[in-house]
Amino acid sequence: MILVTGGTGLIGARLLYSLSRKEEKIRAVYRKGSDIDAVAGLFSASEEDRARFGRIEWVEADITDIPALSNAFEGVRRVYHAAALISFDPSDYYLLKKTNTEGTANVVNLCIANAVEKLCYVSSVATLSKKVGEEFITEEAQWNMEEENNVYAISKYGAEMEVWRGSQEGLDVVIVNPGIVLGVPPGIAGWNKGSGRLFQELDKGMKYYTEGVTGYVDAEDVVAIMIRLMNSDIKNEKYIAVSENRSYRELFAAIARALGKEGPKKEVPAWALQWLWRLDWLKSLLTGSKRKITRLLARTITSKNLYSSDKVKEELGLEFRPLSETITFVGKNYVSSVKKGTGR
Repeated sequence: MILVTGGTGLIGARLLYSLSRKEEKIRAVYRKGSDIDAVAGLFSASEEDRARFGRIEWVEADITDIPALSNAFEGVRRVYHAAALISFDPSDYYLLKKTNTEGTANVVNLCIANAVEKLCYVSSVATLSKKVGEEFITEEAQWNMEEENNVYAISKYGAEMEVWRGSQEGLDVVIVNPGIVLGVPPGIAGWNKGSGRLFQELDKGMKYYTEGVTGYVDAEDVVAIMIRLMNSDIKNEKYIAVSENRSYRELFAAIARALGKEGPKKEVPAWALQWLWRLDWLKSLLTGSKRKITRLLARTITSKNLYSSDKVKEELGLEFRPLSETITFVGKNYVSSVKKGTGR
């Protein structure tokens, strides 16, 4: 039995689809209120696909709910842990810590208690710091505790430490550190969060960009890496998953073209962002609204971080899908899903 957490998310849903083509026994954990029907949409192309979806065993459990999660581990031999909360709002720190760090600790503990063979954890490049004098960030880059890290990165780093702790207790583990993951989300609601929001905002007519640089990857490539690592003898290693490094300006322009829209033309300078995050903080304080831009997020979107995926390319012989193809594919699906109201 293979267990997948976060089965209704962008990566988790694609992972279930790929696994179902070769594995007979798959169990997926979902939180109350998650849209399983949206995931079913990925399996709607044929009777064979629909039959594969029907064989997936769905278990309602939160990774922070140990009793419910314990039931999901019965008879499990391999675990893909993709469930996570994404937020850069400092007010969500304790929720991020509980979900990402403590939730991962629960998964690790249950893997050990149930003699699970191997665990694959989906982390993030957010846990990697640039080494002084190095152009590219690699797996050798260590977490810099002296930096002022954002709350999401802190929670994911804490989760990685729990996974490494599991490895010291005899659990075979692999960690994948994706950049920003692009792909077609399950269900129309998926466009309201994560990278799906980029397509939404650019469809509406985004006017501004920053000159920051970061790494991007296709969700299908992340899934392929996860499965190959789990089916290999590789253990206790981590791998960056980034197809290409691009500036936000380049990315926004490419997405806009895929949607038949005009891309943003005005750059927001770093000094202006310093005023914007302060105004956003004041608005949040006075109205109780969620933060849209924080001080550390303002720094992140103006930082230039280049990531190297040489390790995973060399060890798995994997070639990433060109970013232009990913954007074109996701853009077509966005236009189609918005018109049809499906998002599949």
